Amino acid sequence: MRAMKPTRNLMLVLCPTLVLGFLYYSSGRLHLQVWGQKSQVDADNSVFVGHVAVYDKQGFLLKLDVKLPLELQYKYGNLSKGECRPGYSEAKMTSIYPKFARPAPMFLDPNFKRLSKIGSFSPPFGIKTQEKIIDIILAETKNYGLGPELDSLSCKRCIIVGNGGILSNKSLGSKIDEYDVVVRLNEAPVSGFEKDVGSKTTMRITYPEGAIQKIERYEKSSLFVISAFKPPDIKWFRQMVFKERLRGTEGFWKSVARSVPREPEHMRILNPFFIQEAAFRFIGLPHNNGLMGRGNIPTLGTVAITMALHNCDEVAVAGFGYDMSTPHAPLHYYEKLRMSAIKESWTHNIAKEKEFLRKLVMAGVIHDLTNGI
Repeated sequence: MRAMKPTRNLMLVLCPTLVLGFLYYSSGRLHLQVWGQKSQVDADNSVFVGHVAVYDKQGFLLKLDVKLPLELQYKYGNLSKGECRPGYSEAKMTSIYPKFARPAPMFLDPNFKRLSKIGSFSPPFGIKTQEKIIDIILAETKNYGLGPELDSLSCKRCIIVGNGGILSNKSLGSKIDEYDVVVRLNEAPVSGFEKDVGSKTTMRITYPEGAIQKIERYEKSSLFVISAFKPPDIKWFRQMVFKERLRGTEGFWKSVARSVPREPEHMRILNPFFIQEAAFRFIGLPHNNGLMGRGNIPTLGTVAITMALHNCDEVAVAGFGYDMSTPHAPLHYYEKLRMSAIKESWTHNIAKEKEFLRKLVMAGVIHDLTNGI
């Protein structure tokens, strides 16, 4: 019996060491967060080790539960049907992505240099090297929000309207117009398509190559918002704000608008933090030392959704999603291009982006009116 004692002591030391080593290795690979005990593997491959919530490498919960915690169920359960739910998207987002922090201004204002997260990066992920020209632009626009009426709302319902052909013949126009903030992208037209896409436009987010070129196609009133992906975009925007003759078109991959029929007070610069966060934190695109590179730029639609998550209480989308299994389906709702026209993008990673958006839909963070994601 005495001969066995050293062996038993050795086992008492080795077993806890092996267990701790396994847990350390697993936590590094699976991102574990303890909240109880008991082990199980669910049908959707989400793992709970001793009621340990498992997150993917981006920090999203693998088991996407659409249910809110009981206290939030009670909070929102007492609201009337259809009433705006304050903080709803934030609550849902935080439940699947605990690292989410809501405060992030929609547009740049004169205090933009205080935003440390964008100060270290050049466009598209920040404002480095562009500070002086941004100061000049903001001094001219003088306005940095959505406008007094919308800024004063205690609860905002926002919808991002994509340009997908999936919007055709859905008759969602009146539903889209019910939202407080309607965001449209690039040159997607409204006139003639109101039945499917609505007639209301709060803001149109674009970049030089995507901006409407025919002045008569602009809405009578909306905010013109630049999302700058490269330094020439800021230079172009300055000329649009000051109504200057367009000089120098180097650095653009196709023709750009030569004028924008908006007064400076109706023009904004989108906070580039949303491009940075969507790319590196939400989707997990290559960092490339903070420079634009192959497959590390999110699409404008995902950037707009990221913006809405930080600034809206409820977020919906419509017109998102490309179904490559239907090559003859319309690519956009406003033209005859077919799905087969999509080529592999040098700048975007559509597959990884769709994976991120699907997480948001599955968890109820955003509502997809056209069920394309």
